[in-house]
Amino acid sequence: MNRKISVGMAVSIVILAMTVTFSITMLVAMRLFDSTVSSVKEKESMYNKLAEVDRYVRSNDYYPIDETTLYDRLTAGYLLGTGDKYARYYSATAYTDLINTQNGTVIGIGVELAVDQSGYAKVTKVYDESPAKEAGIQKGDYITAVDGTDVKSLSSVDAIQARLRGESGTIVNVTWLDSETTEHNADLTHSGYSSTTVDFQIVQGNVGYIKIRQFDSTTPSELDYAIRSLCDNGAGSLVFDLRDNGGGLLDDAIQCIDLIAPEGTLAYAEDKNGTQTLLGSSTGESTIDLPIVCLVNGNTASAAELFASSLRTLNGARLVGTTTMGKGTIQSSPQRLSDGSAVVVTVAKLICGDGSCFDGTGLTVDVERPLTADEQTAYYDYTVENDPQIQRAVSTAQQMSGTTTVSGVNEAASSEAADSTAADGETAYSAASDSIPAESTPAESEAAGESSASSAAE
Repeated sequence: MNRKISVGMAVSIVILAMTVTFSITMLVAMRLFDSTVSSVKEKESMYNKLAEVDRYVRSNDYYPIDETTLYDRLTAGYLLGTGDKYARYYSATAYTDLINTQNGTVIGIGVELAVDQSGYAKVTKVYDESPAKEAGIQKGDYITAVDGTDVKSLSSVDAIQARLRGESGTIVNVTWLDSETTEHNADLTHSGYSSTTVDFQIVQGNVGYIKIRQFDSTTPSELDYAIRSLCDNGAGSLVFDLRDNGGGLLDDAIQCIDLIAPEGTLAYAEDKNGTQTLLGSSTGESTIDLPIVCLVNGNTASAAELFASSLRTLNGARLVGTTTMGKGTIQSSPQRLSDGSAVVVTVAKLICGDGSCFDGTGLTVDVERPLTADEQTAYYDYTVENDPQIQRAVSTAQQMSGTTTVSGVNEAASSEAADSTAADGETAYSAASDSIPAESTPAESEAAGESSASSAAE
């Protein structure tokens, strides 16, 4: 009898447990269902509102609608509304430009530009074997009009570059002023040409100067060649100019660091759950033992900041200039859409190999050297030989190597005097290239019709 009661009680307990479990499961399911329904209703409300606006505009707006522009701006606006300030939308044309840029082959006229206080686009670089070079455009000239449109009426240097790019074989009319303010006008045919991301030379006899404008697929091989050439020509120290380098492809930046740094961890990606994934390490197979200086400013960002931070940690490099931008996030590779356009979103935070993160704070420099107001005005007129920030970086490199020259000592003294009156901010000018567009262009740039072709995995 007692045995039967025990069995009955056991059965009752099992049934009760099953009932409780079922109830909890149903409760969770109902809550998930309610959440899903709520989410669906919110989406329906959003799309209904959009359809409502669309019906009203199409029925009443005086101006005709360009459907392609409308769809591009709708997509860009969606990304802008997510709150991800680094999310980007690329039209089909802009995405093609992006791929060409990352591969080192672009379709344009072959110039880099900066808009100074005149409002016109100053030519800061002309690529060899480009349409601009063949037309006689030179560094220091000013582009004043594109296809008859005064460049002062365009919203930014990126908008100017967008006007200069186009499909191979198409023609763009360019008006420019030379150094003697003589006006020239020519029809230039868009064609592919090879762009470079690295320039280098020996300065003051023994310092290897290397300018890295962007980290793209060609940068590791270009940098390797630059370093070997400078070392073969007696460089006793190296200065890496990373000013206005907005970053680029993170994997390629890590390859560049590996060319220089001793063995060590370089970077991690930290996702929204706090999980860290190793992005890369340096093998130490090609360590550079020379004193190193990294020249940076407020436009040095992302992969360029990782480059400077890693060399400071692993190679004892000194940073000269001003605090960097502080963009320590990682964006996805472009997700290509069915119409040939693409989107990019932020997927993780970038963590340096030593566990630090410069996102939101930037990298502080070891030697502060901002530009004075007068120096900012002359920023794009400077050459490697007379740029005051480059001179400070060079003198710092010479001091590190114990080979300071008389000119280096004089420069250090004059720079200290300039520092006392220097403006807090970096140059107010904007700069871009039709081969390497500005990386910091947000989603709204595409919405405004300024084709963006920046690197997506920064």
